[in-house]
Amino acid sequence: MKLDKDLNILIVGLGLIGGSYAMGLHKKGYKVSAIDVNENSIQYALENNIIDKGSTDVDESLISSADLVVFALYPHVFLDWVKSNQHLFKSDAVITDVTGVKSCIVYKIQNILRSDLEFIAAHPMAGKEVYGVENADDAIFKEANYIVVPTDTNTFNAIEMCKAIGETLEFARISSLPPKAHDEMIGFVSQLTHCIAICLMTCSKSEHLVDYTGDSFRDLTRIARINENMWSELFLLNKDALLSQMKTFITEFNAFYEILENEDVEKMKEKMIQSTARRALFDK
Repeated sequence: MKLDKDLNILIVGLGLIGGSYAMGLHKKGYKVSAIDVNENSIQYALENNIIDKGSTDVDESLISSADLVVFALYPHVFLDWVKSNQHLFKSDAVITDVTGVKSCIVYKIQNILRSDLEFIAAHPMAGKEVYGVENADDAIFKEANYIVVPTDTNTFNAIEMCKAIGETLEFARISSLPPKAHDEMIGFVSQLTHCIAICLMTCSKSEHLVDYTGDSFRDLTRIARINENMWSELFLLNKDALLSQMKTFITEFNAFYEILENEDVEKMKEKMIQSTARRALFDK
């Protein structure tokens, strides 16, 4: 399914990901508008031809004319925004998101949403260590994964439209997971890795790490430059899944600790061979 070129698309939240969505869709010829509380973000997007229209207000004309609405907000802000303003959506509008956690938000949105509207969740697995529409770059999607997160209440057409967003933005891979499975997977491949990066940067008191590190440390801690407000909220909203993944990692780390402590070279090599083989799959 291709996105209809006549769609009016509204982005709510014009940060890095919302801005990159707007940029990529606008380049493809779609009519894109945006709402963001930051006047500078709206002005930047207008001046740099990222959007056609924008507002810092809950603009009824922009909302009521939108066929597709993409929310790029913190989860709690997203929920409050829909509660307060869903009466402005046009009938049959499709709503999607870029939120990093799903079980805690998807069902709540679907339960409160008007019956003539549909919310189909999605998670673009892309980003940078910088923020704001000034750093928007639709090229970040080219090698990235895009996950559609449907529930039993979603229609075939909405799911296909959501997939079409990923295709239009040229994501490398498009997959589908239900909310719980999504959160378990994200707890491992995203949230756990951020926890590890944070701990690597905080476990040494040396003020001179930058003078001695090589590429391995820089690569492992790239994501330690972190938005503490957003990520602390995501961690708490996915607490059970993340704690489970952290326990698994601690168990594996302790096992490797014992292998090294016991100087069991063969077991150490087995772990390294297994690690190398699994990492090679990412390079295909």
